Amino acid sequence: MYYVYILQLINQKYYIGRSDNLKRRLHEHIMGKEKTTRKFLPVTLITYLAFDSKTKAVKFEKYLKTGSGFAFRNKHLV
Repeated sequence: MYYVYILQLINQKYYIGRSDNLKRRLHEHIMGKEKTTRKFLPVTLITYLAFDSKTKAVKFEKYLKTGSGFAFRNKHLV
């Protein structure tokens, strides 16, 4: 399984990521091992979605980072 996840940062912004091991990846964020989110601890997992293929996960992650994906995220996921 591949996962697309949304974290809420301490500054009230969101981080969108993708991983094939959600538990490990979330632990890396929480422990400050991820350069992008380390300055904004603590992080909170808002939601995650599971995909059966890496291709689908990559496409959805990219979509969430677009303008229409931003609106979709705010309306349906957070």
